Amino acid sequence: MPAKTPVKTAQSLSAPQKALIKLGLVRDIDLALHLPLRYEDETRIVQLRDAREGDVVQIEATVTSCEVTMRPRRQLLVTVDDGTDTCVLRFFSFYPSQQKALAVGSRIRVRGEVKGGFMGLTMMHPSFKPAGGVLAEALTPVYSTVAGLAQSYLRRAVITGLSHADLSETLPPTTEWPDPRGAWSLLDALQFLHHPTPDVSLAALEDRSHPAWVRLKCEELLAQQLSQLTAKRERDLLRAPSLKCQAHGLHGRLLEALPFGLTSAQQRVGQEIAQDLARQVPMHRLLQGDVGAGKTVVAALAAMVAVDAGWQCALMAPTEILATQHFAKLVSWLEPLGVKVAWLIGSQKKKERAAMLAMVESGEAALVVGTHAVIQEHVKFKNLALAVIDEQHRFGVAQRLALRSKMHAEGMEPHMLMMTATPIPRTLAMSYYADLDVSVIDELPPGRTPIVTRLVSDHRRHEVVERIGAQLQQGRQVYWVCPLIEESEALDLTNATQTHADLSEALPGVMVGLLHSRMPSAEKKAVMDLFTSGQMGVLVSTTVIEVGVDVPNASLMVIEHAERFGLSQLHQLRGRVGRGAAASACVLLYGTPEGGRLSETARDRLRAMVETHDGFEIARRDLEIRGPGEFLGARQSGAPLLRFADLETDGHFLDWARTWAPHLLDQHPTLAERHIRRWLGGKSEYLKA
Repeated sequence: MPAKTPVKTAQSLSAPQKALIKLGLVRDIDLALHLPLRYEDETRIVQLRDAREGDVVQIEATVTSCEVTMRPRRQLLVTVDDGTDTCVLRFFSFYPSQQKALAVGSRIRVRGEVKGGFMGLTMMHPSFKPAGGVLAEALTPVYSTVAGLAQSYLRRAVITGLSHADLSETLPPTTEWPDPRGAWSLLDALQFLHHPTPDVSLAALEDRSHPAWVRLKCEELLAQQLSQLTAKRERDLLRAPSLKCQAHGLHGRLLEALPFGLTSAQQRVGQEIAQDLARQVPMHRLLQGDVGAGKTVVAALAAMVAVDAGWQCALMAPTEILATQHFAKLVSWLEPLGVKVAWLIGSQKKKERAAMLAMVESGEAALVVGTHAVIQEHVKFKNLALAVIDEQHRFGVAQRLALRSKMHAEGMEPHMLMMTATPIPRTLAMSYYADLDVSVIDELPPGRTPIVTRLVSDHRRHEVVERIGAQLQQGRQVYWVCPLIEESEALDLTNATQTHADLSEALPGVMVGLLHSRMPSAEKKAVMDLFTSGQMGVLVSTTVIEVGVDVPNASLMVIEHAERFGLSQLHQLRGRVGRGAAASACVLLYGTPEGGRLSETARDRLRAMVETHDGFEIARRDLEIRGPGEFLGARQSGAPLLRFADLETDGHFLDWARTWAPHLLDQHPTLAERHIRRWLGGKSEYLKA
């Protein structure tokens, strides 16, 4: 029998091999697709007299002096002369072997950034090697790496991966649609991007507009669309309980009992959800609506359809404050209808938790509201059929999968309704959320007052405090949000504790509360109860109030150091006011560095907040400023964000990929599978959550 090839264990791997695995570079194709961060030009020798300050150049010169000095700190100073000028090489960290290689009289090739100074031309920590040898024919790639993985090793590994990877075409030729990929094959594009010729435009490489980059962007977007479409089709083969809305059941009774009518947008979205629930295929719907659009009541009506059919529903929220808000609202709506609502959070007393767990397991509790506590192993549902996840981007893939696994009916999956108050821009919905059905509540309930947004410099804080006093005299309440709890030397921010003390002193006779994430749950609840009941005039808080707090009497929101917050976060915070009939305002207090200016990104965010209240426009601008990560949260855990394509600039390539994906999947399934495997490996499994 032939000897078996020994399998390498983790212990037998070298440090560089372990580092490659840490970077996710396991397959040949992974290495081929690990593209350079930047390039170095080692194709020519530059004379020192032609070098300009700030240029990164390669020179050949002779060492004329080499000495270790101790002032102002220990350093190695090496002077070199190439016959046209001299240059000082400065090393603050060095080894004896390097000092030996730089002995007087040595002829060396040096590469580094040229700087001017009192000593003439200098280079800080340049790379060097013996002079001579063949010059590079292409630009030298510089890759992202980790500790223990040298560029030289990584370059060799990439070359090996490129030569071994299967880079054959996965798209059949077609004349049905214009092909934006051009004449470049995938192999040619990758070889070029790893080793571009020196005559190429560096700008085209850096802004990724070169045809070789276009080829990769199109392939990547197609892989994403194929994986999303595959996940959606696989889900359509699963089975779920058919939950049909009963004409005179709990759904109708809740509608009649509500103290308000639904908007036309809520009615439309409710019908879309009801149609999904009636099917025997698991619903996988994303419900998006701006702050205060009324998503909770839509979820409650969907839950009543499940309860009417004899099943249970679970609603999971990311924070105890938001879960508490949902629980209070749902209990007030549902318990008069005879529907029991259970409550599960991490800080519950043991006796209360045991009682709730028993209600859930027996089926006595038709609806279960809570935080991550809902998905703990000891939580047993009798017959879960509908899972609602609020602020879904706050939860990871594993947490959503854990909630789905709570259904014990053999061969069946629960229906899933995911909600977000962060509207998803169109390009993001078409790409990362292409496997979901999306419903949009694009209308606010009547009676919501417009919120006036003002930018105020931190130097005018006293005016803001005076404004607070005026609001309090009218019987109104105020939020004051701070970005940090404790002082930080790195960030010059006023902490919530100090602000609480300052406002308490400035507003005698007014109850000023403090709320932050490190407080015990019981203390948080007590503070919120005082504010909700109207006894507390001012609530100083960190961003724990970002979602889920609903106090109609609060008419002023002050956000301290607003320039430090993300745009969607500012929009969420602003949505805490304007919930009643009184005119409401949001003051964005901003600070600037001493004698400096706000960054361009901060100015863009604050300008957007003043110019628009439209959540979708806010989301579009946020995508421009911050990229997709803010919207996705942990949805793509385990799968990379788009590495090459940019949704803001490459939307036309996305349209092409969306058109091609179903055609390739239907007509050429083997090629489609190869394409997904090439680009995503096993990571497409995460889309099933």
